[in-house]
Amino acid sequence: MVPLDRLMEINRRFEFLEAQMAEGSGDIAQLGREYAELRPVVDQIRAYQEVLDGIEGAKALLADPEMQELAEEELSELQNSLPQMEQALQLALLPKDKADARPAIVEIRPGTGGEEAALFAGDLLRMYQRYAEARGWNFEILEESQTELGGIKEVVAHVKGTNVFARLKYESGVHRVQRVPETESGGRIHTSAATVAVLPEAEDVDIHIDANDLRIDTMRSSGAGGQHVNTTDSAVRITHLPSGIVVTSSEKSQHRNREIAMQVLKTRLYDLERQRIDSERSADRASQVGSGDRSERIRTYNFPQGRVSDHRINLTLYKLDQVMNGDLDETIDALTADAQAALLADME
Repeated sequence: MVPLDRLMEINRRFEFLEAQMAEGSGDIAQLGREYAELRPVVDQIRAYQEVLDGIEGAKALLADPEMQELAEEELSELQNSLPQMEQALQLALLPKDKADARPAIVEIRPGTGGEEAALFAGDLLRMYQRYAEARGWNFEILEESQTELGGIKEVVAHVKGTNVFARLKYESGVHRVQRVPETESGGRIHTSAATVAVLPEAEDVDIHIDANDLRIDTMRSSGAGGQHVNTTDSAVRITHLPSGIVVTSSEKSQHRNREIAMQVLKTRLYDLERQRIDSERSADRASQVGSGDRSERIRTYNFPQGRVSDHRINLTLYKLDQVMNGDLDETIDALTADAQAALLADME
């Protein structure tokens, strides 16, 4: 179990932050972020300490004949609750991904499978839109390119809300679908795929971009099927020369397009830096749950059997319709629990 002196140290730090905020001294925004991160940990520490104090108090009452029976009953209850309290405390003390509370950029692209893959990419987009709606998040499509049949060539979305990246980060990877395409006359089941990338939104303090490293081009944008052609050069393409990353945005406002493109560029560069750091920490990062490796096949959606299988944790659910309608919590909760178990094992 975690040493009590470490728990007391965390508690003292929390009380210090509380005092600093009450005085209005220091960087209030930074203090507030640390305070918010520590609050659930401190609540768990105090609940755990109450159980320990209760055990000591019940033991002291055992010597009193009049209180012995009541003390034994209370002692048994408290001791039985201790393992659960210890586990909850260990989970609260796990290292936090500093990006968990951030908004996210979600990118979806078809993989193998031609038009069917593009249609499946559109299905995934609607699945995440419904999931975001159910959680009260804001889901804004920044860039979308469609096929003639209504599939998705590429879509980039900005998702804002509470703990967005923490919930969506396990969605990065290759999503495979097995079903009979609408265009298939023979009724044969086809297998196709789409890739999903979930990137934590970068803050200005995370990434500094030298203006000399950018090439910014403006171009004429057009709507779906070539209609509603914009007669001004409002679309923006930004190329980050050192990394080769290219970002485009084709809203009606050139100013807004620059904002969107820079936001997505910062997020992709921030994600590259996070992956570089994570790779240095762990040579087998790609084998870990939630590694974010976009080349890894993570999930299969089998329509004939109504089955969804997550290959990282061997989870199979026979609720395909609900999942496609945005019911992702059961899968995401299982992935989160598995990742926490791995972190606990590493700590031990």
